[in-house]
Amino acid sequence: MRQTSDRIRHAIGFELVGLLGAMPLMGLLFGVSASHSGPIGLLFSLLATLWNYFYSAWFDRCLAARHGHSSKTFVQRLLHAVGFEAGLLVLTIPILAWWLDLTLLDALVMDLAMIIYYLFFAYAYNVAYDKLFPLEQGQVSLNERA
Repeated sequence: MRQTSDRIRHAIGFELVGLLGAMPLMGLLFGVSASHSGPIGLLFSLLATLWNYFYSAWFDRCLAARHGHSSKTFVQRLLHAVGFEAGLLVLTIPILAWWLDLTLLDALVMDLAMIIYYLFFAYAYNVAYDKLFPLEQGQVSLNERA
């Protein structure tokens, strides 16, 4: 299972790289100016970072309890990404509606576009992260024995 320092590196990298792609996309798709998309993007990045840390730690603990390790299959990665985005959606829609003076429905549509982006991004980022920063062999075998 990943250590706290590794989870922090993962979460910060995820948000920085994701934000670099999401903010220009929001401007292109919805005409939201950088003065509006920048602050809301930073706030959502902070919320997502915190959510990412706690949700991913919980998800890995559930995997370890059920399977004896936290390595993820394709389906488990997909469930992880969908669950992460669903939780974040609950947090962000009201804030987005308030910040951009939108109806909840308009905020939902805007947020769904970002979710589509982040679903693909989350999967690709996590696969790349696991290849760049693999679990140490000792970590995996200890969890498998537990």
